[in-house]
Amino acid sequence: MKIVYWSTTILLAAFLLWSAYTYLFSKSTMDGVRALGFPDHFRIQLVVLKIIAVIILLIPQFPIQFKEWAYVGVGLFFITAIVAHTAHKDPFFITLMNLAFIGVTIASNVYLHKLKSL
Repeated sequence: MKIVYWSTTILLAAFLLWSAYTYLFSKSTMDGVRALGFPDHFRIQLVVLKIIAVIILLIPQFPIQFKEWAYVGVGLFFITAIVAHTAHKDPFFITLMNLAFIGVTIASNVYLHKLKSL
């Protein structure tokens, strides 16, 4: 169980950090966020929130309630991304990627609770 929990959590954290990095330093990502109709300050808010979520999810000493709220925030990020990209008529693989990471988020959360119940 620990292997599944940490594998999904590290995969999720790596994606969130990569995403935060591209939101800050990739011109094409910045242009893409603007093309979706989001203001620039929203992009910066997402970077900060993703980094906070990664810290909370990776540090075992954080209370489980903090981790649950981090999962909620991450889930909302993926759902919002699906809605925005679908409305913008972006390629379907972007939606599939976000759906896959919703699955990774759910798996990480489920295995967190399984580990805590032992």
